[in-house]
Amino acid sequence: MLRPYRWRLALVLACQCGQTLAALLLPHLSAELIDRGVALHDTRLIGQLGGWMLLAALVQLGLSLVALALGARIAMDAGRDLRGALFAHVHSLSLAEVQRLGVPSLITRCTNDVLQLQTLLAMVLTVIILAPLMGLGGVAMAMQQDVRLSSLLLVAVPLLALVVASLMGRAMPLFGRMQAQLDRVNAILREQISGLRVIRAFVRDDAERSRFALANDELTGTALRVGRLMALNMPAVMAVLHLTGVAVVWAAAGRIHAGTLSVGTVVAFLAYNAQILIAVMMAAMLFLMAPRAAVSARRIAEVLDTPSSVLPAIRPLALPTSPQLLARLRFDDVSFGFPGAQAPVLRDINLEVGPGEMLGVIGATGSGKSTLLSLAIRLHDPSGGRITLGGVDLRHLDQEALWAAVAIVPQASFLFMGTVATNLRFGREDASETDLWHALEVAQARDFVAALPGRLDALVAQGGGNFSGGQRQRLAIARALVRQPAVLLLDDSFSALDAATDARLRAALKAERREGATVVVSQRVASLRQADRIVVMDQGHVVGNGRHEDLLHTCPAYAEIVASQSSQDGDAAP
Repeated sequence: MLRPYRWRLALVLACQCGQTLAALLLPHLSAELIDRGVALHDTRLIGQLGGWMLLAALVQLGLSLVALALGARIAMDAGRDLRGALFAHVHSLSLAEVQRLGVPSLITRCTNDVLQLQTLLAMVLTVIILAPLMGLGGVAMAMQQDVRLSSLLLVAVPLLALVVASLMGRAMPLFGRMQAQLDRVNAILREQISGLRVIRAFVRDDAERSRFALANDELTGTALRVGRLMALNMPAVMAVLHLTGVAVVWAAAGRIHAGTLSVGTVVAFLAYNAQILIAVMMAAMLFLMAPRAAVSARRIAEVLDTPSSVLPAIRPLALPTSPQLLARLRFDDVSFGFPGAQAPVLRDINLEVGPGEMLGVIGATGSGKSTLLSLAIRLHDPSGGRITLGGVDLRHLDQEALWAAVAIVPQASFLFMGTVATNLRFGREDASETDLWHALEVAQARDFVAALPGRLDALVAQGGGNFSGGQRQRLAIARALVRQPAVLLLDDSFSALDAATDARLRAALKAERREGATVVVSQRVASLRQADRIVVMDQGHVVGNGRHEDLLHTCPAYAEIVASQSSQDGDAAP
């Protein structure tokens, strides 16, 4: 991530070296000013050395400002690049990897973990890079002033390093625990916000509040322990610094009285001693920040190193341009099982749907209906067999080309924050208003959208929370129709519609989709009765395939579903 900024990094290093040299020159000039100017009452030399000191201070200030600006900019740009790479990689993962890593954890890794690395980089470039330069330079200049006084550094520096190492050793495991606890807090918060209506319906407010409080208290406790360790850093450094200063004055007093050591040398040595210990303190800041950043780096690397089980085609093939060929989806001996599962979800699926055909899919909960559609848009790859679109294996297609040809309306209709128009154009950005209104009319959503304030420009809340379930479903169907896909997949997308709206929508879809293929998954027989063919699934197998009237006599599982729904509705069996 830093390779594109190597020239700016070199300039930062040059500025830091320049300002370090200026900072190291100041104590030497002050010693000369005291011993040769003030002691000898040489006002001309005082003015001359004072001018050099002012120039050195200005140079140090200017280079410091440039280094700070460049370092902060590099850190921001590198953080942006890392966050973008992480976001892009997450989008390339299949649903299996996303579910394994966890959505709350991925959000934390894309935000908080990247911020930890970005903060560390900014500190390294603007402050901590000075530590080795200032420390080594300070030791060299201190020894030049007086070797005997420099021996005190042999005690002060190891003592300070020991204190820092002790704090770092205690802080490192706490940072890892803190990030895991932050993931848990985010997961609970996300779950409670998403399931707010369920929580209220079951009167679980107090229980959920207690669950969040427990997770939050654990995070707070760890953060407090880390904070206390961090708070000990500065007092420890200052204690060692002042004790070293006292030791220097005590050791130098007798020699000054004897005339073997000048006051200017002691003043300069104290300044170099402060610079050395401040350099050690800067290194201590790195050691205290590095453990948490290291934990974040491992978490980010875990995501970036996670390969997707859905690999892009090395040499993607082109889809046929003819609608008659493109709108043909075929499953050949397809089987699928989730990683780590004891049994496959789908077994030996052989299906085909062609242009102008509406295929219905029905079955008990857990029979694999939604998984079947997930395979059709390559959210997963089959464990066995192959799926073709227009005669081309999906694994040999560019994913963008596949998603342009196939549209899906999932079970949970999700709308994005914005307007009705922006949501509908999510399917096709260049769609005209005429196209939008036509899609709304087919989806039986025109009337309620026309009644909204602003019509197509009516605001949509996050997730479509300001619309009913049935309205969200119809808007999601309209969004898919705007794309004009060769294959339209509807995953139980009529569940929130009343019977009359359901019937009108199915009739409109039948007329609209004369050239495209349509696959409708539903739990309701009424939604599939007029389909060209109905596929009945049971425990991952296709146990029936035919028209409604034929399946009543040839498929016991379908007949059982029809009978159960007829008895529930109080109707006679068809």
